[in-house]
Amino acid sequence: MTKDDIRHLLDGLVSGNLTTEEVLGKLQKLPFEDLGFAKIDHHRRIRNGYPEVIYGEGKTPGQIAEIFTRLAENNPNVLCTRASADAAEAVRRRVPEARYHELCRMLELRRDLAEPVGCVALAAAGTSDLPVAEEAAIALEVFGSRVERLYDVGVAGIHRLFAHLEAFRRASCVVAVAGMEGALPSVVAGLVDAPVIAVPTSVGYGTSFRGITALFAMLNSCASGISVVNIDNGFGAAYQANMINKLAARGRGESST
Repeated sequence: MTKDDIRHLLDGLVSGNLTTEEVLGKLQKLPFEDLGFAKIDHHRRIRNGYPEVIYGEGKTPGQIAEIFTRLAENNPNVLCTRASADAAEAVRRRVPEARYHELCRMLELRRDLAEPVGCVALAAAGTSDLPVAEEAAIALEVFGSRVERLYDVGVAGIHRLFAHLEAFRRASCVVAVAGMEGALPSVVAGLVDAPVIAVPTSVGYGTSFRGITALFAMLNSCASGISVVNIDNGFGAAYQANMINKLAARGRGESST
């Protein structure tokens, strides 16, 4: 539910098109709906502009399907991260228009097809980093940002990165996804004047320690303008990048929500 939805309810009550009971029925789910196993925060979109996002890890397919369906009743776009194929099947039985992205285990419903705004450059060091990169890319698109994917541009073949410098420099924000030693964000941050969000991945051999080496490298970067999210947290990077991108778009006078 959005502020406009609430305004519509109140206008309907004043005009007599809605009864008090009908309005109460709509509002009784605010600020949350208690399903017993989960409390769905329908109020979140009113507070900060984004509906609640489902974290699928550890939830049963039935639980995910129920939460997803309830969110779909109140929001044009719904997102579930880390969803299994079984969970996706359970959701699509109830919400057939939902789409499942197997590579990044992302489940989405996108009914708001407004023109995307701004530009976020999404760089992935290697093909092995794509599950995390695509989690970020799809979340950004669902949130309404324009995304430019720049994949397989790791520092082991740094000429591949330099071939995309103009694309990086067009962006309001850069998300740089890398495993191994995690060097990509530092290099990118030395080349652009936009904020860089670094995403360490759990890709790498033994002493990468499932992403800890990349995380520490990014946290200790000597390049300015880098912020770092947790290991494999493509969604968290997308959320932050989208806020930066939409603030920049608003400053340029572009329409953004």
